[in-house]
Amino acid sequence: MHALIIDDSRAMRQIIGKIMSSLGFEILQAGDGKEALEVLEANKETIEVVLVDWNMPVMNGIEFIEAVRDMPEHEDLKMMMVTMLLRDDDDDDD
Repeated sequence: MHALIIDDSRAMRQIIGKIMSSLGFEILQAGDGKEALEVLEANKETIEVVLVDWNMPVMNGIEFIEAVRDMPEHEDLKMMMVTMLLRDDDDDDD
């Protein structure tokens, strides 16, 4: 059972990978949506879940999800957005 982790941050891929490994998944990784499509095609029989960042170069997470949803063979593939928003807390009035 494989999980595909898509994030342009190697550190985030490692963190998410450790969590998913502890849940029994073997990990596949990609640094952007385009690379992830290639990994998905090469491993389409074994990937059960995809964890995808939103903001990435080349092909972002939304574009990746839209591309995968256009493929009938992946209509039941579980995908989850895993992303973070960095805020500038200097504007707090507290």
